[in-house]
Amino acid sequence: MICEGDSRGNSFHTNGHTPLGGRESRAENESMRALAGILVACALLFGVYEYYLRSMPVTDKGTAATQAISLTGVRTDLMQIAQAERGYIALNGNCVSIDELASSHSLTLSRSERDGYSYSVECSGGDFSITARHAPAPADSPIRYPTLAIDQNMQVHEVN
Repeated sequence: MICEGDSRGNSFHTNGHTPLGGRESRAENESMRALAGILVACALLFGVYEYYLRSMPVTDKGTAATQAISLTGVRTDLMQIAQAERGYIALNGNCVSIDELASSHSLTLSRSERDGYSYSVECSGGDFSITARHAPAPADSPIRYPTLAIDQNMQVHEVN
């Protein structure tokens, strides 16, 4: 291999090959390192995303994370119905159905069901229990629809 140089100390090769450690190979190495760094960063971000997605809290044991919004809405509806029932009992001395609460303007619930859950009231004098039920999931489905209830103590709980 025949090398020639210039006044700055750069060497030129007459056979057309770039010397090891030349400018072109350094630029290629730097771009490959940058690409490798980006790939490693993406892999780490994906790992963190997967970890947090899988460890997201659920509102009820055995339910899907996507049900959290729906179940929160059902709990809110139960609280609203129970507060209306308590107010009606305080004024009238007896418990009534959801339809009667709505017709007496004690309840301003925008809809009588939410995402497949329907509500029912059971009365016993001044005591009441409001239940939210959903049709069962198909047998092969991993989704579970808990039955929720609230009573005059204003505590939402799951009913078996």
